[in-house]
Amino acid sequence: MPKFRYAAASPDGAVISGIANASAIGALHDILVDKDLQPISITPKKSLLQFEITAKKVGKRDLMHLCRQLAVFIRSGIPVLDALAVLSEDSTDKVMGSALEGMRTSLEAGARFSEAASLYPGLFPPYAVEVLRSAELTGNLDIVLDQLADYLEREAETARKIKSALAYPIIVVCLALVVSTVLVVYVLPKFQGFFNSFHAKLPLPTRMLLTLGNELGKYGLYLAGVLIIVGTVGFLVSRTSGGRELKDRLILKIPVIGDMIHIAIVERFLRLLSSMVSAGVNLPEAVAVTTAATQNMLFRKRLTEARAAMMRGEGLAGPLAATGMFPGAARRMITVGESTGSLDDQLKAAAHYLDRDLEYKINRFTMLMEPAVIIVVGLIVGFVAIALVSAMYGIYRQVNIQ
Repeated sequence: MPKFRYAAASPDGAVISGIANASAIGALHDILVDKDLQPISITPKKSLLQFEITAKKVGKRDLMHLCRQLAVFIRSGIPVLDALAVLSEDSTDKVMGSALEGMRTSLEAGARFSEAASLYPGLFPPYAVEVLRSAELTGNLDIVLDQLADYLEREAETARKIKSALAYPIIVVCLALVVSTVLVVYVLPKFQGFFNSFHAKLPLPTRMLLTLGNELGKYGLYLAGVLIIVGTVGFLVSRTSGGRELKDRLILKIPVIGDMIHIAIVERFLRLLSSMVSAGVNLPEAVAVTTAATQNMLFRKRLTEARAAMMRGEGLAGPLAATGMFPGAARRMITVGESTGSLDDQLKAAAHYLDRDLEYKINRFTMLMEPAVIIVVGLIVGFVAIALVSAMYGIYRQVNIQ
């Protein structure tokens, strides 16, 4: 029988954790409820042979479609249990189908929708669970599901745009480096014996490439090993809280690319906050949820400080401006919205403005990057070609003179 790690709250508020056997997550949820324990988290406990580097998760687009379908069912008056049963049967994704069936079992046992969703982080990430919990407080589950779907769609679309803008230059530069490395390490050294047989003095570019090729041939494996070790250590450090914050800081400082990522994070934050405020969620709860939804650790730290200032009665616009993470136009719109009572509209307007600004920056980046990549690749390949041609021409001249 499978084993699960669990954490649950006792009636006196104490958190109890442990490992238990159960046929499924939903079954363990029922067992804990029968013991007057409120489940907080339940995750499968895997043996060493079952260990996976990354847990199986449902993609953002699949979750987006699920939220839209659930919203349609609820709006049509169909009970949530029946909706989950239909969707789990129709699902072609095993992770989603299993999670929906487990959620249905938990709901039958008396759990709330957000509680059932929290048991399946592979389907509903933590911030989505918080959004659903807030929706239950307002009774607007169908509206919030639609807004969550819109948020996921915008997030996926923004990520697609940024990746598309970066894909072309990365692929072309990598191909140029691979071709150049092959020429320098394997092709050019083949000519070295030919060059030496003429006892001719080689041009400086040729000597540079020959030296580079010889050194890479001698120490290439050591260099590759060092790079692998450094990459592994960097990956492990980036999994720690301090390492993640340092990585996120460095990403935001990358010229041009960091600026685009910065705008994308602010746009998603404002759009989700606008959706929750318009759905009737109180502002402190909405800010807490949107802060949890932010993946960048630096942003999350600054937004947590802003929420603490807001809870002290300093409003929203001032603390957000104090973070130094929001553009001037967005700050002014938030200030106007807070002053006029139209915060949700102004948040939506600010998100729309930043979305257009991001699209403009991505298009400009793509336009400028294409000729820049061509120039860089031309310089790399041209230098190699000049080294070969100049060597052949130099040998020809010296032989004729002799």
